[in-house]
Amino acid sequence: MFSHFGFKDLVDVILVGMLLYYLFLQVKISGLRPLFAGILIFLVIWVLVSQVFDMMLLGSILDQFVSVGLFLLVILFQDEIRRFLMSLGSKRGWNIISKLFFPADKQKKDRSYYTALVLACMNMSKTNTGALIVVQGDIQLGLYEQTGEIINADISSRLIENIFFKNSPLHDGAMIVVGKKIKAAGCILPVSQNPNIPKHLGLRHRAGLGISQETDAKVIIVSEERGKISFASEGRLKLNITPEDLQQLLLEE
Repeated sequence: MFSHFGFKDLVDVILVGMLLYYLFLQVKISGLRPLFAGILIFLVIWVLVSQVFDMMLLGSILDQFVSVGLFLLVILFQDEIRRFLMSLGSKRGWNIISKLFFPADKQKKDRSYYTALVLACMNMSKTNTGALIVVQGDIQLGLYEQTGEIINADISSRLIENIFFKNSPLHDGAMIVVGKKIKAAGCILPVSQNPNIPKHLGLRHRAGLGISQETDAKVIIVSEERGKISFASEGRLKLNITPEDLQQLLLEE
């Protein structure tokens, strides 16, 4: 059975395993893990019925489902597929590919402006000022920047606090930070549909989690009701963190 199993076949199996694992991580972020497990179970049943036990009637019925399965998968996992393609075509995707063939020493990036972000969030937390700050990663956020007002100003804690001041016209939207610049404010973000989000969290937290599911951005949320700081990254939400924790999370690559 394995007499013709060569090195190319081994690489093929490893790549398929890596792809399935990556897809599992993506659907886990979106809260669709039971759906992913159900699809895998269906495929196992289909193989057993059609190939092993050779059941003609049931096998033909399952074959019809499999024949349109690609279109169903595109419909069910359209957000995950879009996230995968965006990640693959982003700077991060090219960096991963280049590092596989051309390893290089890591260069530390200047993250000194994170101090201003943390200070602003700490002050807004004390005054129960709601805020939603998105720090761009390798995936560009130009699509979301266009939904707000372009600012393109240097980062400062006072400017951030003024933008999210309750009487400011931009305080309800999200601020997008690119590099050392506040690129835009008052931006509209996609809202997460994850059913596991705690019920007491509002739209600001759901939007922060949503953009972290769509991109590799790091998101800071300050609750207007409780004054607590939360952090979202890679589809995961950390609630009630301290300014020290926030600083450490921002510095993590």
